[in-house]
Amino acid sequence: MPQQLFSPEPDSRDALASDLRLALTPGVGPVTRRALLERFGSAEAVLAAPPSQLREVPGVGVKLARQIVAANDEIDVNKELQLCREHGITILGDTDPAYPRLLREIHSPPAFLFIHGELRPEDALAVAIVGTRHATSYGRQTAEHLAAGLARAGLTIVSGLARGIDAVAHRAALQAGGRTLAVLGSGVLNIYPPEHKTLAEEIRGRGALISENPPLSEPQSGVFPQRNRLISGLTLGVIVVEAAERSGALISARHAMEQGREVFAVPGRVDSRTSRGCHRLIRDGAKLVECVEDVLDEFGPLVEATPRPDGTVMHHPAELQLNELELQVLNAIAAEPTSIDQIVASSGLPVQRVLATISVLEMRSLIRRVSGNSVMRR
Repeated sequence: MPQQLFSPEPDSRDALASDLRLALTPGVGPVTRRALLERFGSAEAVLAAPPSQLREVPGVGVKLARQIVAANDEIDVNKELQLCREHGITILGDTDPAYPRLLREIHSPPAFLFIHGELRPEDALAVAIVGTRHATSYGRQTAEHLAAGLARAGLTIVSGLARGIDAVAHRAALQAGGRTLAVLGSGVLNIYPPEHKTLAEEIRGRGALISENPPLSEPQSGVFPQRNRLISGLTLGVIVVEAAERSGALISARHAMEQGREVFAVPGRVDSRTSRGCHRLIRDGAKLVECVEDVLDEFGPLVEATPRPDGTVMHHPAELQLNELELQVLNAIAAEPTSIDQIVASSGLPVQRVLATISVLEMRSLIRRVSGNSVMRR
């Protein structure tokens, strides 16, 4: 559900405004903001501190100290809040329970996310698909196949709304009836590239446009590498479909490695410029991917159970591949040893069907046998 832009308590409203003002101060990135809050205790205290005390914080020089002092007069937070209200944009702070858990775990999570659309709990099961803006027909077909297949399996597709592979991935997820998130380097009301405005509207209807920048922010080249850390940070892994040796998609892959996410790369022709980056990733240890199963099979157990739309929970992305019968048996198996008789009674299925299905679940590494007559979830 969208979060409130204002808390009903006046003191809380003031705290939100101060937090947002500090986060929007030029030069105050996530790391510097964290250091300032550790030193002064709150955003209000930071904004009220004299320059001499601000300069005692690592990373704060004379210029940045002046900018922080001037922020109270120069940054119109109320204008930003009103703009978000008018357009139905959610402002999600890093202390909000709805803030994405995976993103909270990265080295420099943004203080605030501006969200045009809706984030859902099932978006915790997401994979990024990125690549060159100058995609070949092979790259487009591969990106479309992977995005559609993963979306049909139940994963949310994340990308950057750029030309080429990004746009193909978003469109394929939508056409497959899945969810997709677009992480922007501009503001969510300033779509770039402009020809993707219609696509952005479609994404907003079945997912969300996300940015750490205010809604009307202009796209600037220096912002996009920072944006890429959010693409990988929101996901379980990143798939690079086509990338030249200096492609921005490789920045997303590097962020994914640093964040402990899975990195996948699609091989291409040895004489294709747009395959060189992918081949380098594979040489460096990225998983070679040819199909949807290659991706799902690499994901380990989830740190936290993830809710499904039907109210059940998921413990492993490989569960997305299971049919109704297999899920019925899996849901009858607990995290502690569960006997075959218990599974038969709980699932209501014939014993031979249960035994056959248990063999399938074992092969998918979703359960393990603890004795001749008992199994348990991994």
